[in-house]
Amino acid sequence: MAVSTAGKSVKIVVLDGFTLNPGDNPWDAVAQLGELTVHDRTARELTLERASGAAILLTNKTLLDAATLAALPGLRYVSVLATGFNVVDVAAAGRLGIPVSNVPEYASATVAQHVFALLLELTNRVGRHDAAVKDGEWSRCPDFSFCSGSLVELTGLTLGLVGFGRIGRCVANIANAFGMRVIAHTPHPPSSADEPPVDFVPLAELFATADVVSLHCPQTSENAGFVDGPLLAGMKPSAFLINTARGGLVNEHDLAEALNREKLAGAAVDVVSCEPIVADNPLLSARNCLITPHLAWAALAARKRLMSQTAANIAAFLDGNPVNLVNSRELGR
Repeated sequence: MAVSTAGKSVKIVVLDGFTLNPGDNPWDAVAQLGELTVHDRTARELTLERASGAAILLTNKTLLDAATLAALPGLRYVSVLATGFNVVDVAAAGRLGIPVSNVPEYASATVAQHVFALLLELTNRVGRHDAAVKDGEWSRCPDFSFCSGSLVELTGLTLGLVGFGRIGRCVANIANAFGMRVIAHTPHPPSSADEPPVDFVPLAELFATADVVSLHCPQTSENAGFVDGPLLAGMKPSAFLINTARGGLVNEHDLAEALNREKLAGAAVDVVSCEPIVADNPLLSARNCLITPHLAWAALAARKRLMSQTAANIAAFLDGNPVNLVNSRELGR
């Protein structure tokens, strides 16, 4: 379904707006800034047709590659409806003089919350035990209590964060409240990380040391698939891997093999390499692998912040001072 507001000078097209506003998060703030057309979803073959004539494009997961951008001579600005911006060829956009912005801060708290929802399901198996009770296992049990497998206490365990941006810091704070030690790997460690205390270590050491590894880095051409067989082989057999960042960071075949061979205790992912997930994704049948459908970001409060900041991004561009640029270098700024 496409929603349009006509009669305003700047043409703004949203290519895939449904996940941001499935009906509870109106586009009013964006609509005030121009002639707005909102498409719930856009198939690859319709991208050029729908984007044609737009001065401003908004995309969440609709791909804007170099060829597509070059075929849109009227395009002046792209705002990504997310923090991750790998769906846009930002270098090509920069060469064409098209600023690209993202929304770097809107879902840190809700993503961190989901990280621990996944981790606690791996360690305490709440969903599994609820299903077992409703299936009659507690009624048939001779004891007042039963556990489906060993439960894991977080206090005293080591959490390894790959990436230490806003979300990573939120996760570290929650881990600290659980009494976990936090280590992290990032290309540019902060000069001080006292709240909570964090030790910065090389990547291989993090994977070898941590009881829980959680990914919080952007996906780039350089790190695609970096969580592979050799890196996973260095992890403790009792360790867990959590990915709420980008699915392409993980070699899914290698992860499934590590799980199935019990080289890893479990994994939980909110993202996969191809979304929606395809039927032959190896993680679907992997041992002790939890999968949620890329919803860590999607609490209503977070989506409202995303809508508000997107409108602010567009307004700043229209005022001649774009903010949250992800291709400043390519633009020569």
